[in-house]
Amino acid sequence: MYRIEVATKNPPYPDIEGAGVLAEIHDLGITTVSNVRVVKVYKLEGILSQKQLDVMVNELLVEKLWQDFSINTPLITSKKSSEVEIARKLGVMDTEVASITKAACDLGIRGLAAVGTGRKYIFSGNISKKDLQFVTEKILMNAIVDRIITGPEKTLLIKNSRTKTQIIPIRAMNEKELMALSKDTLWLNLTEMQAIQHYFHQKKRDPTDVEIELFAQTWSEHCSHKTFNAKLIIDGKKKPSLMSRLKKATTTMNKPWCLSVFTDNAGVIEFDENYGICGKVETHNSPSAIEPYGGAMTGSGGVFRDIMGCGLGARVLVSTDIFCFAPPDTLDHEIPTGCIHPLRMLKEVVRGVRDYGNRMGIPTNNGSVHFHPDYRAKPSIIVGAYGIAPKKFVHKKKLRSGDLIITVGGKTGRDGIHGVTFASGSMTQDTEKTSSSAVQIGNAVEEKRTFDAILACRDKGLLCFVQDCGGGGYSSAIGEVAQKTGADVHLDRIPLKYPGLASWEIWISESQERMILMVDPKHIAQVQVICKSYNVEAHILGEITNTKRLRLYYDGKIECDISNTFLHNGCPITTKEGSYIPPSYTEPTLKEPSNYNSVLKKLLATWDICSKESIVRQYDHEVQGTSVVKPFAGGGNDAPNDASVVAPILGSNKGMVVGHGLVPRYGKIDPYWGAAAAIDEAVRNVVCVGANPERIALIDNFIWPTPEEKELGDLDRAVDACYDTATHMGMPFVSGKDSLSSTYVGALGEIIKIPGTLCISAFAAMDDIYKSITAPFKKIGSSIYIIGTTSQELGGSAYYSLYNKLGASVPKHDPKAALKLYKKLYKAIRKGLVISAHDASEGGIAVGIAEMCFGGLGAHIQLSSVPTSGLKPMRPDHILFSESNARIIGEVPANKKALFEKLFGTLPHGRIGEVVESPYLSISQKKNIIINESVSSLKTAWKKPMEQL
Repeated sequence: MYRIEVATKNPPYPDIEGAGVLAEIHDLGITTVSNVRVVKVYKLEGILSQKQLDVMVNELLVEKLWQDFSINTPLITSKKSSEVEIARKLGVMDTEVASITKAACDLGIRGLAAVGTGRKYIFSGNISKKDLQFVTEKILMNAIVDRIITGPEKTLLIKNSRTKTQIIPIRAMNEKELMALSKDTLWLNLTEMQAIQHYFHQKKRDPTDVEIELFAQTWSEHCSHKTFNAKLIIDGKKKPSLMSRLKKATTTMNKPWCLSVFTDNAGVIEFDENYGICGKVETHNSPSAIEPYGGAMTGSGGVFRDIMGCGLGARVLVSTDIFCFAPPDTLDHEIPTGCIHPLRMLKEVVRGVRDYGNRMGIPTNNGSVHFHPDYRAKPSIIVGAYGIAPKKFVHKKKLRSGDLIITVGGKTGRDGIHGVTFASGSMTQDTEKTSSSAVQIGNAVEEKRTFDAILACRDKGLLCFVQDCGGGGYSSAIGEVAQKTGADVHLDRIPLKYPGLASWEIWISESQERMILMVDPKHIAQVQVICKSYNVEAHILGEITNTKRLRLYYDGKIECDISNTFLHNGCPITTKEGSYIPPSYTEPTLKEPSNYNSVLKKLLATWDICSKESIVRQYDHEVQGTSVVKPFAGGGNDAPNDASVVAPILGSNKGMVVGHGLVPRYGKIDPYWGAAAAIDEAVRNVVCVGANPERIALIDNFIWPTPEEKELGDLDRAVDACYDTATHMGMPFVSGKDSLSSTYVGALGEIIKIPGTLCISAFAAMDDIYKSITAPFKKIGSSIYIIGTTSQELGGSAYYSLYNKLGASVPKHDPKAALKLYKKLYKAIRKGLVISAHDASEGGIAVGIAEMCFGGLGAHIQLSSVPTSGLKPMRPDHILFSESNARIIGEVPANKKALFEKLFGTLPHGRIGEVVESPYLSISQKKNIIINESVSSLKTAWKKPMEQL
């Protein structure tokens, strides 16, 4: 065992990582530590000559210009210091290990048997054993995937003996025994377990453990959407299933520009005469709750594979991220047992999305971060991706008997086992212990190489079918693909990360970076050559059959033989009953503020509204060179935009717009209006940059507490709103996902449910990217208009939240009226009548205009010109901070005012002010000046919270 320790030459070079750890220690209130040094540890096991070891050190592991190193001796020693060494647990993905192993092979070094890495943290100053343990657990490691190294390691090799396939005596089990079998890992109900038992009674045999795990995966809530497909009785009345209503909204519209909906890994709409664009948004809540870095990484990697697995393969263009956490300043004692503090959660999730997207070269250019105390037990981690493919590759080919099943990409290990069953259940204080095997760590470089190889095979016409290997692993990928035909698969041909995996572990593992290809035998040689040229492993696992059975073999012995008809159609359709119980929230009575300047600054500094630039700047949104409308704009490139625009085809003016909407506070008051508002916000965001409202497609993501009677009633009401709003606006749903397990149950009966969360993503093709606009004000003397009507609707508003109030007056949405406004705005943007636009959402008009000023110019605003509803005049604070839907602030050049007003005619709009050179925001109600504050002061308040964090 060779141990190489490497550290920065300090001085003269700073130990950046050590300084970061020191800052975090001081944030914990431990001020006795004066310095932290970080030493990188490389462990090489095998027989190496001195020359080979020198090559490894000099060519691969050490940069001697700015790093010191030692071999088999400590690099930094001090009697006055304390130290801790952390490494990945054996079997957990370590991407550096994979890189070192491959690089050693490229360097001609063949004697390596195993590689390991780690970090040694050396603390100067006085730190007690108790504080050292606290720092280790809070900052340095996650016990789910990491371990503390306490002494010399004898070996890094994982030596496991394989557990033979077991027979499960299900036919002889009574009800109690069936549920005992299900409880730990299967998470199926009694009716489902009895259906499986009956099947094997008919077959006159008992199942193998492989077959039992196959049913658990296929019938899981995560994979089969049992709640969304269930028969419903709501308030005593039968209703169509949730899924059927969402699909009906799309089929009723029958838009010819929708190329593929609800049938593939992503929805596809027309981009131009040659290409289609596809979109998919996923959640990775459960893995992120226990290992936020790995959970976020593999969430991104998984949704990228959804795009790559769409049709015969699509190129991924855009990554999006939408996160919901408890406030970062939540007190430690408020965090439930077994849960991670939201501050660490936020930092690690951002790091995970950053590392995966940046390393793959996929721009992350749209997203948001939301905060609510009820996410303190389980966050909502939403990741999306959008891509492009030639129309001829948008649809998969029909599979034929004899087509070969190929696995490409990563190897299979125990990471991710029971991921889909884990994601289908509520969280408890023991989840981090009992579900640690469900955690995965991604390897972005592996996925990048795999994607490049697949696209090269696609372009040569070598592929019949492409499928991502995500939730449920091979069980889901191959099982779903072959359900109409049949498949024979040889599990012993699957490449493993280490020996000892049982057949059922191989079959359901969710190890990352794996894709399935179906290839005509005559093309297999070409596919293998291409994959090898990209350094991608490709293995033939079996073939498609005409048996309509799924048969799995190991060493030539059959270990699974199940009818596809029963596997995919035999799960009992449940009947679920729910009730909608309107909450009894009341409208607060708040005094009118005496200092509006202070209120606006406080609003801008709230966690939901404050600038997220310090997060966004960690993501590369320029890679691939397609970015047109970026996350920020304005003189300082730090004023927020509403949506992103990219230009995927070099030399073409055609573009793609991506945006989203999410307002969980509204849903707590009324899930119907909360869902309608989420759709409206997503649509407003993409319309504000120039999208055509007649070509917008939607993606739904429902993240809900475990659906009991009340939660199901709320969910039903939200789906009704989706159907009504989408059909009235003519905007089809093309894809979606549900995650219905965001309930925490503590050992002492503590129950925490997230707010019912609906994220709506919107995307559209854009005819001319040069017609797109951004949010910041552009020209001195321009007129400022508000489009839409402001009503006394502050329920769920950021303004009420300042006073810890929720309210009852939730914004209500009129989709038909909104669509008329958005069509007019689209025409106005196309004609150059509107040169800046920004939606009035969280914080209302006041926050919206302030954010438009952050580009560098000021504004004078007159509230009496804002179109309002109701017979009574509205108070200034209600006009400023109402969050009524379907409102957009627009900048109109001075010489285009008459044309703009003629275009909008009788539709609600009002000229509320003008853009001025002086960098001040001045807001008046008739002759009374309500707000008069420098833009720099407002901007400082807006930027400060996240920068400090």
